[in-house]
Amino acid sequence: MPCMGPSTEVDSDSEPFVEVDPTGRYGRYSDLLGAGAVKRVYRAFDQEDGIEVAWNQVRLRGLRGNEEMLDRLFSEIRLLRSLRHSNIITLYKVWSSDDHGGTINFITEVCTSGNLREYRMKHRHVSLKALKKWSLQILLGLEYLHNHEPCIIHRDLNCSNVFVNGNLGQVKIGDLGMAAIVERDHVAHSLLGTPEFMAPELYEEEYTEQVDIYAFGLCVLELVTLELPYSECDSVAKIYRKVSAGIRPAALGKVRDSEVKAFIERCLGKPRARPSATELLKDPFFFGLDDVPPELSPPPTPDSANPESLSLSCSEESSPDIASLSLQ
Repeated sequence: MPCMGPSTEVDSDSEPFVEVDPTGRYGRYSDLLGAGAVKRVYRAFDQEDGIEVAWNQVRLRGLRGNEEMLDRLFSEIRLLRSLRHSNIITLYKVWSSDDHGGTINFITEVCTSGNLREYRMKHRHVSLKALKKWSLQILLGLEYLHNHEPCIIHRDLNCSNVFVNGNLGQVKIGDLGMAAIVERDHVAHSLLGTPEFMAPELYEEEYTEQVDIYAFGLCVLELVTLELPYSECDSVAKIYRKVSAGIRPAALGKVRDSEVKAFIERCLGKPRARPSATELLKDPFFFGLDDVPPELSPPPTPDSANPESLSLSCSEESSPDIASLSLQ
């Protein structure tokens, strides 16, 4: 049987692309998946691999004429394209265009269930065990970024920048296009982020990767309380004043579980007191999860050698699973 050639009838029924990348491989649909202050994310299709992807567009209007900043942005993107981790959204291709005053386009992998904030609001009846599994995966992604050479600071970690494959229970950190790449001192200086999730030192414009740990703690808080941190404030200025004064978000007072509250408080400590992602992965908060990587599992306790104790634990029920310049 001969191969099918192009069909006018099929073409007329197919969904049209609004835009195609310079190579002709990626086509963008009109469907908007998400939008921020400078970025829009559209549904798109990889015609070579036959998979859906995300087409991200960042407006450069605010950076026009700042060649140093643009060069830095492009060099960062080249490195970000090399990142490969199961809990980091993969960046496939980046290029620039002159439309709308200048645009950078990112092709990334797309997660089927949207971002974690929307997913959590949709599924309100979730066990603490499931929340811990999501948190663990975010931390694994952060550990990869922070231990990378050079170190990469996300700077805008929040639940809307973490994405979900709901059928797999898998979460991935996204929105890495504006991450900071820092040298050996791990110090960055640009003011960037979502106000509710910005660590106090971010406002001072001298910080390290520990700002991501602070933001991670607030992600856990949001997952537990279903409340945006500092939602009691009606302006960015009020958030800034509270954060600068070391006043915790009101939502923290709603956390009843002492273990969860202590874990979040540990993430929100002073910069030097905050643990690294690697240290947090060893926190007892994650002990008991059945899919913790072996190297993160706690050592056996003396009681585990007791046959009677072991028999009892085996009989108990487990808890329910409550980012034209082609940067090659």
